[in-house]
Amino acid sequence: MTVTYSSKVANATFFGFHRLLLKWRGSIYKLLYREFIVFAVLYTAISFMYRLLLTGAQKRYFEKLSIYCDRYAEQIPVTFVLGFYVTLVVNRWWNQFVNLPWPDRLMFLISSSVHGSDEHGRLLRRTLMRYVNLTSLLIFRSVSTAVYKRFPTMDHVVEAGFMTADERKLFEHLKSPHLKYWVPFIWFGNLAAKARKEGRIRDSVDLQSLMTEMNRFRSWCSLLFGYDWVGIPLVYTQVVTLAVYTFFFACLIGRQFLDPTKGYSGHDLDLYIPIFTLLQFFFYAGWLKVAEQLINPFGEDDDDFETNWCIDRNLQVSLLAVDEMHMSLPKMKKDIYWDDSAARPPYTLAAADYCIPSFLGSTVEMGEHSPQSEWEMQDVKPTRSAPIPMC
Repeated sequence: MTVTYSSKVANATFFGFHRLLLKWRGSIYKLLYREFIVFAVLYTAISFMYRLLLTGAQKRYFEKLSIYCDRYAEQIPVTFVLGFYVTLVVNRWWNQFVNLPWPDRLMFLISSSVHGSDEHGRLLRRTLMRYVNLTSLLIFRSVSTAVYKRFPTMDHVVEAGFMTADERKLFEHLKSPHLKYWVPFIWFGNLAAKARKEGRIRDSVDLQSLMTEMNRFRSWCSLLFGYDWVGIPLVYTQVVTLAVYTFFFACLIGRQFLDPTKGYSGHDLDLYIPIFTLLQFFFYAGWLKVAEQLINPFGEDDDDFETNWCIDRNLQVSLLAVDEMHMSLPKMKKDIYWDDSAARPPYTLAAADYCIPSFLGSTVEMGEHSPQSEWEMQDVKPTRSAPIPMC
């Protein structure tokens, strides 16, 4: 389920984000604690081996190896590679969200353009809307593990009411090796054309608007399918993963605290616990975990898209719009500002501070605070460099 915290950060306060650091669900702690424990245990094991198990000559060799790893580990461009990769993943994640298929525009058009209050008109509108929802279900079922678990077979799709038994037979009779999410589009177009011939859609412009909007909806579905088909190149993901884990594998040896009596540069203290190395692991590995979670937002992570909720919402709202709300209008009455040319809604006491005057331009204040007095302005003659004051 998506973790929403917008209300917690609605206003900027002193240490406003500190409350978010204590959350567990969807947090970096939940994503990273296993890897963090493994890294800390390995570091501690190597440290104990160096301090307690190695002989004098072995310690000298280990110290040279540690200095070597620490020196050359910084040559791995972790920040550049990881930063660019996460930016690419986040942009991809957001583009998928803004292109989720929503049927709202289509349900408005169907409700207003497909006429008829009889049973056939009602059936026509509901069937058109059901085809729209069936299309999005077929796409979500092909890209989302959560939706596939809910509708693992076409039997479940029929039982849920998205498809009739006759439609399923026709659907399965079409032999194609490709994903057939486009079939309801064809049904929609054919049924809309039939409604136009019957006079249920009274104007060809309305039919054209319906088809245009359906093509927009199809584009959203196709885009989600394309994102699922063509991901970020595997070689890039492998490079980033190897860069991060190779860097911290070198840090297991290179960031060890060496014997201060040997006088190695940068090893004047023996603190046992590598605080800043652990922080570096937390930030870099956490950065990689962010990309791992966002690279496919149709899974079952805490912050993945609520595709099952989208299906439920879209079906309920769209059928309500084209059926019960079809030509259902409230009685028109005069509004409370009927004779008021300067309509202004009231403010509560809690919102009184938000009642502000209109902005008229930054130069208005210049006229209000002019250093010239009224009699001085009367002596000003109109010239090109001194225009006549207007206030």
